[in-house]
Amino acid sequence: MLSHLVIGQLYYGDSLFYIVCFLILMWLVKLMAWKPITKMMQDRSDKISNDIDSAEQSRTEAAKLAKQRQAELDKSHDDASNIISEARSNGQKEHDNIVSQAQEDANRVKVNAQKDIEQERKDALANAKDDVADLSIEIASKIIQKELSANDQKALIDSYIEGLGK
Repeated sequence: MLSHLVIGQLYYGDSLFYIVCFLILMWLVKLMAWKPITKMMQDRSDKISNDIDSAEQSRTEAAKLAKQRQAELDKSHDDASNIISEARSNGQKEHDNIVSQAQEDANRVKVNAQKDIEQERKDALANAKDDVADLSIEIASKIIQKELSANDQKALIDSYIEGLGK
């Protein structure tokens, strides 16, 4: 029994020694390792939290930029539509101006042609008048066997033409 008692005391003594050593070891771990480990874990947690916040901020900024880009794209589509519409309008105006100018030019050419035709008719009538006068003088001089003066010829022709006009 004594041996049991000695073994029990050794057992309890060893256990007490191990418990004291374990507590001292835990205290040393707390002093030496626990604070750096908890600091490292806290730093890591802060870094992860900052990364998450940064990612959320980047996502928000990317969404804002996407909306801005879409708005600018829509604006450029509207601007392009306005430019096309304005170009069509200007093209139609230019078309109308060209057609109007062409009609004016055609009318001017027509009026000038009518004036030219009238002048040609007057010139042809005057030439015919002169030819008729010469022919009449020739016929009359052969008939009368005398030469008429220029004034007489003119008077005779004028009376003849007036007679034709009536």
